[in-house]
Amino acid sequence: MFKRTIEDFTCEYCGKKVVGNGFTNHCPQCLWSKHVDVDPGDRLAECEGLMRPTEIQKKGSEYAIIQVCEKCGFTRANKAQKEDSFDALTQIQSEKQFS
Repeated sequence: MFKRTIEDFTCEYCGKKVVGNGFTNHCPQCLWSKHVDVDPGDRLAECEGLMRPTEIQKKGSEYAIIQVCEKCGFTRANKAQKEDSFDALTQIQSEKQFS
């Protein structure tokens, strides 16, 4: 079950200071996140590994960022937000196509 958690954070991958809105689960600059949730917003995951964005998938009219935990391999899809860097989104998709 989703639990809205409003918190600001500093991205551990690129260092950007991110202002959270309760739905923010990744850095809008580099699209990395941290493995802190078992269920979205609960902050119950003990892993705390960095989640690498690996691909972009279209779901209906929305886009999802697929992330994989660098520490444990957990995979999660996160909805792309309007604040997300378009350049970062297209770079991830380009890297996926040419890998």
